[in-house]
Amino acid sequence: MNFFVEYLKHPRIIGAVLPSGKNLARQMVAPIHFDTCRCIVEYGPGTGVFTAELARRKKESTRLLVIEQNASFCAELRKKFENVPNVFILHGDAGRVEDYLKRYGIDHADYIVSGLPFASLPKEVAKDILNATRRAMGRSGSFITFQYTLLKKRLFTEYFRIAHTSYEVKNFPPAYVLTMQNDGKKRSGRERGWIYPDCG
Repeated sequence: MNFFVEYLKHPRIIGAVLPSGKNLARQMVAPIHFDTCRCIVEYGPGTGVFTAELARRKKESTRLLVIEQNASFCAELRKKFENVPNVFILHGDAGRVEDYLKRYGIDHADYIVSGLPFASLPKEVAKDILNATRRAMGRSGSFITFQYTLLKKRLFTEYFRIAHTSYEVKNFPPAYVLTMQNDGKKRSGRERGWIYPDCG
């Protein structure tokens, strides 16, 4: 599978010319309590760099729902993870995350990990996904995503409380990792509390 070829076909959906690196994958899963979580959802896994880290570290009983819109990536992921217990590769839309949870009898996701390029997604698509995410994670879940810039800071703070931000300099390009929580409030992008990483 040529990641760059798929990027050329769907640049706004894939959002990067290269897949994420292992250092970023480790940063993305660092907030997850693998010993207690029952369900993890991943959006936009691409070639499965984050998926591999999640599958390696999760308990066998923990269900991992992986949602990928690109048919070629989806087929590749199914081959890679077909023998891993409770990993489900879904060819679909992150905005339908609640439907997928219901399909497997899950009331909410403990963690939702996203590789989606919110900076390049159409605004209404991004809002639909964030609304669905907020409902799918309930009051106790966490939403973890990475972005190459902080351009979508205000958008994220309309839906979540930013609990933690880190910066992975060893990724190409370097990326911010954001861990967000749902406090049940409709938040304003003007609120304070955004945590800037030490980029020095």
